[in-house]
Formats: sequence, C-alpha cells, structure tokens
Amino acid sequence: MERLSASPGAAAALDEYLEYRRIVGEDDGGKLFTPEEYEEYKNKILPMRLRNRLYVSWRSPVGMDCKLVGPETPCFCIHRYKQHQTDLENIPQERPIALPCKVTHCPCSSFYYTPLNGTRPIRCRCKHFADQHSADPSRVCRACTKCPGFHSSFTCSCGHPAYAHETVVETREERLALGKPVGHDVPYASLGGLTGFSSLAEGYLRLDDSGIGAPPLHFLESPVTARDHTFLRAFQEPSSSSAQGTSNQASSLRRTDEDDMAYFERRYQERLKMEKASKKKAVGTLPFTMKH
Repeated sequence: MERLSASPGAAAALDEYLEYRRIVGEDDGGKLFTPEEYEEYKNKILPMRLRNRLYVSWRSPVGMDCKLVGPETPCFCIHRYKQHQTDLENIPQERPIALPCKVTHCPCSSFYYTPLNGTRPIRCRCKHFADQHSADPSRVCRACTKCPGFHSSFTCSCGHPAYAHETVVETREERLALGKPVGHDVPYASLGGLTGFSSLAEGYLRLDDSGIGAPPLHFLESPVTARDHTFLRAFQEPSSSSAQGTSNQASSLRRTDEDDMAYFERRYQERLKMEKASKKKAVGTLPFTMKH
C-alpha cells in the first residue's frame, strides 16, 4: 500500500489554489493570474459579484425549484454554467435575464437547463437527443429536417413534463419576495442557485416548495390526502371507517415526551395489536362447522 506524502506547506498551497479557482472560475482563460492580477481581479469583480448575484433554477409550473443550478450544471449547449456570463456589472431591467455562453463560436445566447435521463441527454419528440439539436435559440434538430425545435415529454420527478418547466434567472430581491433561499454572501463564481447542501437535492426531496429548510412540525404531522405525492399516499395506513382513520392519524403523531426509539416501539406494538385483532375477527366470522 502506497503512502502519499507532502512537504510542509503543500496543504496550505493546495487550499490557496482551490480558493483561487472558486473565486476566479474560468475568467483566467486557463492561465493563472499573477499575484498582482489576482488582487486587481478581486478588487474589481468581488464587490460587483456580491452586489449583483444571480440565482438560477429550473422551475416547475407550480413554482417548485426542481433543480438548482451550480457551476458544473450543463446547459443545452453542453457547456457548464461556469462557462457562461454569470457576473453582470448592472442588472438589466428586461426579463428573462440572458446569460450567454463565453465559449468561442458557441451560438448559445443564454443558459438553458436540460435534464439528463441517467447519464444521457433526454430525447426530443423527433427521437433525437438534446445534444443533436442546435444550441441557438431555435434549437432545431441537426439530425433530421422534420423537427421544428426541441420539445421533450420527459417527465420530471415532480410529475410535470420537461417542456412545462422554465429556466429562471432572478435577483436576490426577486427570490426573497417568493420566499426562496438566498444563502450567505460569498465571493465564489457561478454559484447560481446553490445556497447549501440541501440545494443539491431535487425539489421534491426538499419537502417544501422553496427548499428554504426543514418544514414546520404541523406540516410534517398533517394527514396525508389525495392531493399529496404518490409516495406518501402509498404508505398511508388504510382505514375501514373515518373513525378508525382519525384514530390512526392521532396515533401516528409523536408525543411530547417520546424520543425516537420510544415512538417507533409504540407504533410497532400498536401494529401487532391491530394484526392480532384482525386475525381474531377473521376466525370469529368462520362457519360453525369449520371451527369445530
């Protein structure tokens, strides 16, 4: 087994490089700035970046951010978000805000998120993949002549098709007005909609529409209805009457003096009693001749 060793100060140098890369991103063109250029870059860009940060998300028709875009999130043009224009000196008044690709000769006029199906791009209704379409705003297919533009019926985990979603670019103030998370002010490049580890999860896994944090207790303990997600309805205990359903709902609530183990043990014992009662009831309904 080989052991890796580093000279004293190597770890600190690596940390400095990672900090440099998070701040500069792709702006150095692949050639490291000199210390003087690095300081000049920070003095010019960081105040503007902190003042005019843009949040990018892929939003469902019901307002849920199904995907929060980060530096490595690919665009329809196959280039990453960090390869687009993400630092603006002044926020434009018109909407949507355009974030064009900075890669040479790329016709992409603004970042446009397209989900993946596993590791492959999703298919258009013309049966060709997204990367077989033009990256310009028309997004016509380059593999056939019948496709007028990319249109996919790929279904997101939220239950809505991909074409019903939109890539949203918004300011801090606009996001706060919707009750969405904005995180802390950080100097790093191309963060997009990332504000914490929860931002990496898909929208429906964050439990609430905004992903702003843990939902309140009354939300978690509210009864499951027909309007809730299929996953929740699948694990809802069936009830033979409304009275029994009310009893199950009341029993499923955690008591104030219960820890995790006590709560699960109580629920387990209640389930055993219900199973015994149902078996006894089934035996009692058998014909007399069968019982004797």
